[in-house]
Amino acid sequence: MKLIAIEEHLVTPAILDAWKNSALGQDGMEALDSGDTKDQLLDLGERRLARMDEGGIDVEVLSVTTPALHNLEPEESVALARSSNDLMASTVRANPERFQGFATLPMPAPAEAATELERAVRELGLHGALLCGRTRDKNLDHPDFFPMLETAARLRAPLYIHPQIPQKPVRDALYGGFADPKIDLAFSTFGVGWHYESGIQFLRLMLSGTLDRLPDLRIILGHWGEVVLFYLERIQGLAQVAPLKRSVADYCRDHLYITPSGMWSPTYLQRTLEVMSPDRLIFSVDDPYRPARGGRTFVETAALSEADREAFAHRNWERLVSGIQR
Repeated sequence: MKLIAIEEHLVTPAILDAWKNSALGQDGMEALDSGDTKDQLLDLGERRLARMDEGGIDVEVLSVTTPALHNLEPEESVALARSSNDLMASTVRANPERFQGFATLPMPAPAEAATELERAVRELGLHGALLCGRTRDKNLDHPDFFPMLETAARLRAPLYIHPQIPQKPVRDALYGGFADPKIDLAFSTFGVGWHYESGIQFLRLMLSGTLDRLPDLRIILGHWGEVVLFYLERIQGLAQVAPLKRSVADYCRDHLYITPSGMWSPTYLQRTLEVMSPDRLIFSVDDPYRPARGGRTFVETAALSEADREAFAHRNWERLVSGIQR
């Protein structure tokens, strides 16, 4: 069974330098990308391939790790997006049997983000883009980003909404104040903060009417839907005050694809299948933050038919990207 993992991260030396020299940089996340993790993010060669082989991963869909270019200045983000996407495309061309790629976009320069998405998809052959939700204080449904979202919908190119650390006032109010700052950081990121951040961005696209305006917009959420699917019955209450044209479940079924991000949970899989059809499941590991070990076994032993296991492992992704308008 071919296994394609679609949330697999890298970083470039140029982006590391830009983060270091930016007032916001990684916005407090430096400790999460240090040491061996940093080395693994930088590696696009034998060491990465060895991790893939060890975990039984046939193909990685590469993307720049969070917060990508979202915190940088507009002009700098444009130059880095182009160079990063060129590197991504050359990496894929050098080893097309093992690598595919998502574009990274210059979100601080919204007009250029739309242009770069088109270039990355049409000229470089990348499969949509990975975004880190909001850009500074602007959420993804902000009017500035509509041209980029419109381009994605027109191209039928998926957008992966990836977690980003909450803004500092939110971190201070909700996640901070512990004696050990490592607890603050963990609580606001992989503990729970990341996941609310990502799920909220999808819900904002729904509540703002953006999904109604762009019926072909395809969104991917990791970590089994970033909380959204698990609070669906409660979230549906928004229909009492928001002018929703569909049920919240229908917005999910019409626009979302879901990945596990290395969380090998039969319970979470079952909940996802209660809301979504099996053709909306796509495999992911979240390399190098999560070990690939156990992923293949999870797919091969999942409570799915053999056809649905194949779909989860690779066919749903292949079907999704085959619809991209090049």
